[in-house]
Amino acid sequence: MTTNALKSSGPSAGRAGDKIFSGAALAAGILILLTLFAVAVFLFIQALPTFAADPADISGGEGFFGYIFPIVIGTVIAAVIALLIATPVGIAVALFISHYAPRKVAGPLGYVIDLLAAIPSVIYGAWGYLVLAPALVPVYEWLAENLGFIPIFGGPASQTGKTMLTAGIVLAVMVLPIITSLSREIFLQTPKLHEEAALALGATRWEMITTAVIPFARPGIISAVMLGLGRALGETMAVALVLSTGGLIPSLIQSGNQTIAAEIALNFPEAFGLRLAELIAAGLVLFVITLIVNMIARAIIARHKEFSGAN
Repeated sequence: MTTNALKSSGPSAGRAGDKIFSGAALAAGILILLTLFAVAVFLFIQALPTFAADPADISGGEGFFGYIFPIVIGTVIAAVIALLIATPVGIAVALFISHYAPRKVAGPLGYVIDLLAAIPSVIYGAWGYLVLAPALVPVYEWLAENLGFIPIFGGPASQTGKTMLTAGIVLAVMVLPIITSLSREIFLQTPKLHEEAALALGATRWEMITTAVIPFARPGIISAVMLGLGRALGETMAVALVLSTGGLIPSLIQSGNQTIAAEIALNFPEAFGLRLAELIAAGLVLFVITLIVNMIARAIIARHKEFSGAN
């Protein structure tokens, strides 16, 4: 009797558990969407005074667009510099750990890379301000003297080293663990049959990586880079400590430029009235930029998802 009762109750209990889990997962997804919607609505309502104000009353006296455009460009420049440095280095380190390094080296090196992600951003900022920026001053002077005809290296070079290029390098170090860790895990998931088939056909190890590993890992690499981009776009304290803020300039080795996150962090504590609405509107712009970046990333990943190592 007891055995029969257990057999009869087993499938129904399993179905009930599936329904509970499915409902909890659905509720969590809906909660996230509602939270994002609530954040967007809050930012928009709080930013409304900025959009309705006289352009002369906005910081800079040229309206909200004239105020936000330079710091949007500065935000994009800092993020692009970070990705240009961190993406090839992160992918190379991930490939070394997954396919080249001996197991005794790969394990500890992977742990060290993962630990870099746990360092607070203010520590990176302090390192960039106290160590990296002074060390880069001679490099900036050389760039200004020898490559000053290129606008991004135009002089005079900053004597403190607190420039947009320094901020980009610090951001690159900060996003490097994200790109490296995710890429490494994707590389390790490449089906062994694909790798062995490439090697059996006479491919070298590098040819095997380019023909079997990279195509399989492409969506994951894109996801890792986009996650790093999100970190770089929203980073506050490190940029605020490393960058000597100023107007938008093309040179990366002069003091100047600004990012949205640093603009908010530096001015929010003392802001009130219309100035506070300006900063919230800037946060809304950063929210929209991040949303667009993630949508583009999802579209790129969906385009390549047909390739599967299981096929």
